[in-house]
Amino acid sequence: MTGMTFDSFESFEADARAAGFDQALVREWAPDAVAATHTHPFDVQAVVTRGEMWLTCGEETRHLKAGDTFALGREIPHSEKYGPQGATFWVARRS
Repeated sequence: MTGMTFDSFESFEADARAAGFDQALVREWAPDAVAATHTHPFDVQAVVTRGEMWLTCGEETRHLKAGDTFALGREIPHSEKYGPQGATFWVARRS
């Protein structure tokens, strides 16, 4: 996806589809939510639009805030922890 800077979810979704992603959606997480280690059967590219999160893959943990981006390949084990205000991110998925 180009640049990962978007004025709206609609522009994010259009860019995701142009890059070959099957789906784009808004994910909202509650304050202090935790998603234990898991995998997805799809590739992911995303941009955090509100709040903060910690994304852990193996031994590396990234602290992501609004405006930060991340990508994950399918079947990559990872865990997620969300901040005291929760978080929202726009995510593109490719099967």
